[in-house]
Amino acid sequence: MPEQHSFDYAVIRVVPKVEREEFMNVGVILYCQSLSFLDALFFLDEPRLRALSPQLEMTEIKEHLAAFCHICKGGSNAGPIGKLDMGSRFRWLTATRSTVVQCSRVHPGLTTDPALTLKSLHSRLVKEQ
Repeated sequence: MPEQHSFDYAVIRVVPKVEREEFMNVGVILYCQSLSFLDALFFLDEPRLRALSPQLEMTEIKEHLAAFCHICKGGSNAGPIGKLDMGSRFRWLTATRSTVVQCSRVHPGLTTDPALTLKSLHSRLVKEQ
């Protein structure tokens, strides 16, 4: 049996009006320390988001989501946060915020393949809405 590795993940949401607490899941971020894995997947259903909030700035949302991916990859191209270790980047990305792009609470799990688990979570939590 393949070895199981613990991981943490959070759902990434767009919250058009923070005071209303309405949101739409748009992505998942997953971190597996033992396999040095940190990545995020997104799917932005623009017509559905527009139905929730017609005045939403899609270009700005896309820029925030792209920043998530850059920070996951790390390095100097991701700014000062990109220079942090992988665990610190994950904690920074999933920290509680009251902005339009937010994360759910962090949830744990076990996996043999974090990339496959990320795709599965994304399919189940974002695409099946």
